[in-house]
Amino acid sequence: MALALLLMIALQLPQVLAEYGMVNVLSDKEHGSAKDYCIQFNPSWAYLPHDLSKASLLQVQDLTSSMLCTPSDVPLQGFNYRIAMVMRGNCTFYDKVRLAQINGAKGLIIVSRESLVPPGGNGSQYEEIDIPVALLSYDDMLDISKTFGKAIKVAMYAPNEPFLDYNMVVIFVMAVGTVAIGGYWAGSKDVKKRYMKHKHDGVDKQDDETIDVTPIMICIFVVMCCSMLVLLYYFYNQLVYAIIGIFCLASSIGLYSCLAPFVQKIPFCECRIPELPCTHKRPQVRMLLLGMFCACVSCVWAVFRNEDKWAWILQDTLGIAFCLYMLKTIRLPTFKACTLLLVVLFVYDIFFVFITPFLTRSGESIMVEVAAGPSDFSTHEKLPMVLKVPRLNSSPLALCDRPFSLLGFGDVLIPGMLVAYCHRFDIQVQASRIYFVACTVAYGVGLLITFVALALMQTGQPALLYLVPCTLITSICVACWRKEVAKFWNGNGFATSSQDVATYVASPPPTAPKQGQPGLLDTDNSSQTCDNSSPTASHHEEKALNTPAGGATDENEAEPSENFLLKDRTGQ
Repeated sequence: MALALLLMIALQLPQVLAEYGMVNVLSDKEHGSAKDYCIQFNPSWAYLPHDLSKASLLQVQDLTSSMLCTPSDVPLQGFNYRIAMVMRGNCTFYDKVRLAQINGAKGLIIVSRESLVPPGGNGSQYEEIDIPVALLSYDDMLDISKTFGKAIKVAMYAPNEPFLDYNMVVIFVMAVGTVAIGGYWAGSKDVKKRYMKHKHDGVDKQDDETIDVTPIMICIFVVMCCSMLVLLYYFYNQLVYAIIGIFCLASSIGLYSCLAPFVQKIPFCECRIPELPCTHKRPQVRMLLLGMFCACVSCVWAVFRNEDKWAWILQDTLGIAFCLYMLKTIRLPTFKACTLLLVVLFVYDIFFVFITPFLTRSGESIMVEVAAGPSDFSTHEKLPMVLKVPRLNSSPLALCDRPFSLLGFGDVLIPGMLVAYCHRFDIQVQASRIYFVACTVAYGVGLLITFVALALMQTGQPALLYLVPCTLITSICVACWRKEVAKFWNGNGFATSSQDVATYVASPPPTAPKQGQPGLLDTDNSSQTCDNSSPTASHHEEKALNTPAGGATDENEAEPSENFLLKDRTGQ
């Protein structure tokens, strides 16, 4: 249930905002260092120069004790070619800037205690005003007063925005890499399970870790997605902490699942703890240490999650581990199920990005507000269900309230499930990974189209709008080219007979661990020491590897499915 909840919250999207600029501040009395602060302006009033050297350096008339809504708020001597700085409220932006302009101001800075928005007006008002107007946050105003005092000079400018930020390359590599590795892992895990089934004379052991998605489950999931997104929109302050807690738990489990196969190959701490009354197994000490390490990583992120300088690295690491675990655990059994899930979420994404602005009072998209964190709420917490990378250029966005580029986990997981299905189908019909490679490349192309649309439109884009058509159309085209549409659609035609299974498992099973290396979990319940390099320990491991089907324990059969990125044996 917790994993389903996180997957619902993960259906978010990247966001980029325009019309940000910088105000360069320095003291009027001392020749010290200057400092840049974020402002938001409306170029319809007046354009700001793109280069700081071309911006006018003017004195500031501090009127933050008034709102500048009536002529009585104007100083007796006027503004005398200065930039007026006033508080937001009590009247329109036009009323403020009109009073400032007719009284000799060369610009207007409006200090806002609320979220920064472009100061708006209408066409005739824009034609009347020819001085720049910008909003500055109240916290930045306090910092300016503390750092430079009241006598200051400022220069307002708006550097050119690059077409695409370099951090998009990092996000692209993380997203495509996660989809490719997760899809490959899921398919290889399925091959190993079929190999174990064939080895044990067709005895099919229920895989407790894998969940086959049904159409009913998809419908229930989408309804829960819609409900949770609306609840987050109205009760963000209360629910965000619950989501953070669930993410910590699920991401630590995902990190454990990814690291466990590697830790099991390291010959240390192989002894088992004594059997406890509440447990039926005796876990190895090294696995307990791994579990504690994963929990500590999640706790460190939870404590320092708002440290923008480095906490994003932990969040991305935990997020990628979570996505890999979900791709391995949740399985779409047919292309019909894949199509149903992707198409329904395709419509879901479009509705909550493009339709909901017409239904909300603020005119904002519900998904964009939830993804970026509603700025009018008391908490400044953000949902952790995104891959985030700080901007790598000198964009003014780096100083403003959204210095990161974001890609939601849903934009990785949903197409990734289709990629995983393609890899399983490749292996089981011996297609030399053509479906897997084609679908992965299509995902990368769809992500590039998303980034281009993001840069051209300068507004949040529903990534599934581009990813779903690219992946679905590519997959079905490959099936048509290979004349396997019926098999691909229904998920049948898999290697199920003994002869077919023997074809792709004809090669020897994975090499048995050498002496001193961990193998399958030992079924011997007798006392075991930490010195597994002894002949006795090696004998137990050899015995576990050769245990027949009738005597295999749950641990003996579960272990092979955890081997990460097992080489599939097609074509051998």
